[in-house]
Amino acid sequence: MVAPDAREHRAPPEARGERLDQFLARAFPDLTRSRIQGLIEAGHARVDGRPAKAALRLRGGELLSLQVPAPVPAVPVAEELPLAVLHEDRELVVVDKAAGMVVHPGAGHASGTLVNALLHRVKDLAGVGGELRPGIVHRLDKDTTGCLVVAKHESALVALQKAFKTRAVEKTYLALVHGMPKAAEARLETLYGRHPVHRQRFTGKVKEGKPAITVYRVREAFEGAALVEVDLLTGRTHQIRVHLAESGHPLLCDTMYGAGRQAKGRVAEAQEVLGRQALHAWKLAFPHPRTGKVLHVEAPLPPDFTAALKVLRGR
Repeated sequence: MVAPDAREHRAPPEARGERLDQFLARAFPDLTRSRIQGLIEAGHARVDGRPAKAALRLRGGELLSLQVPAPVPAVPVAEELPLAVLHEDRELVVVDKAAGMVVHPGAGHASGTLVNALLHRVKDLAGVGGELRPGIVHRLDKDTTGCLVVAKHESALVALQKAFKTRAVEKTYLALVHGMPKAAEARLETLYGRHPVHRQRFTGKVKEGKPAITVYRVREAFEGAALVEVDLLTGRTHQIRVHLAESGHPLLCDTMYGAGRQAKGRVAEAQEVLGRQALHAWKLAFPHPRTGKVLHVEAPLPPDFTAALKVLRGR
């Protein structure tokens, strides 16, 4: 069990006028700002011995103290579930997520998630957000397979989140798409946001939104389909699915973004074999949160994807 952590810091004169939560986030970079705000709200921060609010403006020279309680057991329960681990060390674990596995417990998925599996598999969790739970750095859709990195403690989570936010991470996917793209390689760059009508969907056809960049290369062409390699330069929800669909080449079996696409022959057979969207998080490269050295991981193609390829190749 991780012990409680008592911290102190003297605010320098140049901190005058800065918010308490902002200053503490800089003073203790291993904690996220939201985590610090939660600790302040719970009464675990004091300024010159007195409780204070997150928005308090510092004068400079105050003695700031922060109590970080020991992590409590997470609400999700540990479950012994099949879990393929690609890499593990003291800071993080990279898993090969299976198709059909939801990352987080939520409505309709109280158990059987990746978090439940990790709580059973990983024995040296140090806690994230005050709970003994894994730090999910990024997500994959339920039916997307492949590389997913998880932090074991808060400082690793902060470092990995920063790497993803600053695009210091290389994310390469493999996808099977309907049709044959005209260009062997293309860069899809749009604004990105929720669909104005279908609120569960996203679109790159918006006038205002966040930038989204996807680069793809055709690796293999078939009759009525193609295997493409995709570099995800930003990490918007459903980004690959949306960009490829809106370029005229939705993923095989993507019922949300490719529902109107009719398949024939081998493409129809490949979809029968797959039964889920044809997207695999193939490779991941990112700076290690402790050493800074780039860590490369690769997830092998799952059996259903391999079987679909064999059908498309006529084998």
